[in-house]
Amino acid sequence: MPLNTDTRRTADEKEPAATPAEPAAPETSQEAASSEAPAETSPETPSSPTPDETAPEAPSSGTPTETSPKTPASGTPDTPGAAEPVADATGPVADATGPVADATGPVAEGTRTDAADGAERTDQAGDTAAVPGAPDATPAPAPDATPDPAPAPSGPLSRLRAARRTWREGHPTAARVLRDGVTVLAAVLVLAALLLPNRMHMRPAQFVRIPVEALFGAALLVTLPRRWRLLAAWVCGLGLGALTVLNFFDMGFYEFLGRRFDIVIDWALLGDAKSYLNDTLGKGGTTAVLLGALVLVLVLIVLIALAVVRLGELLARHRHTTGRTLLILSMVWMVCAVLGLRIDGVPLASQHSIALARSRAEAVRDTLRDEREFAKTAKADAFGNTPPAQLVPDLRGKDMMFTFIESYGRSAIEDPVMAPGVNKTLAASTEALAKSGFHARSGWLTSATYGGSSWLGHSTFLSGLWIDNQNRYRTVTNSDHLSLTKAFRKTGDWDTVGIMPGVQKGWPEAKFYGLDKVYNAFQMGYEGPKFSWSTMPDQYALEAFQRLEHGKKRDKPLMSEIILTSSHQPWAPVPKMVDWGEVGDGSVYDSIEKAGKRPGDVFYDSTKVKQEYGRSIQYSVTALTQFLQRYGDKDTVLVFLGDHQPVAKVSGDGADHQVPVSIVAKDPKVLDKIADWHFTEGLRPAKDAPVWRMSSFRDRFLTAYGSTPHPSKG
Repeated sequence: MPLNTDTRRTADEKEPAATPAEPAAPETSQEAASSEAPAETSPETPSSPTPDETAPEAPSSGTPTETSPKTPASGTPDTPGAAEPVADATGPVADATGPVADATGPVAEGTRTDAADGAERTDQAGDTAAVPGAPDATPAPAPDATPDPAPAPSGPLSRLRAARRTWREGHPTAARVLRDGVTVLAAVLVLAALLLPNRMHMRPAQFVRIPVEALFGAALLVTLPRRWRLLAAWVCGLGLGALTVLNFFDMGFYEFLGRRFDIVIDWALLGDAKSYLNDTLGKGGTTAVLLGALVLVLVLIVLIALAVVRLGELLARHRHTTGRTLLILSMVWMVCAVLGLRIDGVPLASQHSIALARSRAEAVRDTLRDEREFAKTAKADAFGNTPPAQLVPDLRGKDMMFTFIESYGRSAIEDPVMAPGVNKTLAASTEALAKSGFHARSGWLTSATYGGSSWLGHSTFLSGLWIDNQNRYRTVTNSDHLSLTKAFRKTGDWDTVGIMPGVQKGWPEAKFYGLDKVYNAFQMGYEGPKFSWSTMPDQYALEAFQRLEHGKKRDKPLMSEIILTSSHQPWAPVPKMVDWGEVGDGSVYDSIEKAGKRPGDVFYDSTKVKQEYGRSIQYSVTALTQFLQRYGDKDTVLVFLGDHQPVAKVSGDGADHQVPVSIVAKDPKVLDKIADWHFTEGLRPAKDAPVWRMSSFRDRFLTAYGSTPHPSKG
């Protein structure tokens, strides 16, 4: 009769004699498990017992295995107190053990090693038991079948995952709410990034559109296998994050410079931005701001990428629902696009991110092409080969002053907040100059820059070329192109000098501008305080010019290029005029600077910043015109203008790029030469006064004062 696996022997029972069997060979884990199954033999093999034989079966050493009541256990000794570990095996036993073989949980997983060890011991014992005539072998006591505890997580990431898993198991409701909340936030973040405008002024309607990029992206992620889906999600997420950062750059550039960020050439401006922050916030504040900005940029990019990955996995788990939803939304998007449906003037069918990416790619191509073409343009010059004797012959003997007033734009004269004070100053200055014998003519120029990058305005005005980016600036200042100031030096009849209180480092551009000598911020003897970005008040810079150059006796007249900086943002604190005899080394300005307003109290208030900007323009114009009254003579000719409009916070959104330009002289012949320009009398240009591109002034000025064109070819 077959041995009943539920029958247990007591400790007093004796082991039966071993039945002769074939010698056992070393087994693998699968073979060991198979060796425990009943041996199936052909009828011709009488030496193998069958289940119907009454002779007791040969015991098999090793770890006894408990089987189901209906499963015969071949070669399993009934060892007292022995536990039967569950074998993780294949073959006949695995098929026969039923529920035990399929068991899961701690026992099934935790005893796998014990079962394998037991199988190895069975092999060793079986070799002895299989030898005919060998003494009975009693198997060693079975090891404890209790599963070993799982090893504790070793790394910090593993410990974090274990802690998170434990928390989820202990707080299932909170975990579900948190999971759903994070998913919703991820969706909101991705949609906001896809629809984010690249200008500061936004409308709610811009964020309720259907972005076609989301539809394409979801369709792509759903169809890819997991490995490729993750790769695509990371690439798309990082790209969207980078595009979002560039949108924020655009916002800043539109706000301060009136144009978008150029990813090819505008990185050089970050150094100037750092210098500006150093001057306004100090080195400690600048370091904190830059580090904070860098961290925010990295965090934003990574968060957007993680959000895309999370949403991609969610959509892939619900492919059928995702497919139906995409189909419906795609149809809605096409209907909105065909019918041109809008909300608050904004199209419902959006392809905003695609349009931005396309425009950036086009901008890169345009920038690279412009760089090549402008190099040829800079070599062509209408006055490039004009002999020195034929340059500005009608100004021989005149002391020329070309002066730029920082951020002096048309808005200063026409904005309702700033215009009353500025226009009052212009009128009073015109009258005071007239009493001193000076007269003025004024018009408008369209600057190549806006809100900042003053050097682009300076170079455009003096070179006669449109210099609206850093590449063009580098190209022209490294060329032999004739600047207006260099034309005076080329004649050999003028000494040339630059007064540059805003220059605080090496300035190789002096060669392009034809300046024999340049006085920077550290070479004018100033011992007073800085006024935010401005290194010294304009009145001091002009008095230093008089002391160092203009007041000296010389054999030749003087041509000077002067940059006045007191009207540079953030327009706080603004200097005040003092008696010219008290200027001294600038220490007199200590109390004025301390009593002035702080940048943080002014710049972020739209009304106050306009008022203080207007005061700064009044100060600069007053300082310049008083200098002319005090130190000018019959041979002095002053040309002064603004380099660009102030930032949009002051000039307003969509403001033009126009700046005033004035020519002031005692000699009536100087102004007669420009009578056909139809400029307005006085320092305030009329609304309908002529408007020229700033780049056209050089050629008009040279022609008006007798220069003969002799072109050089590019």
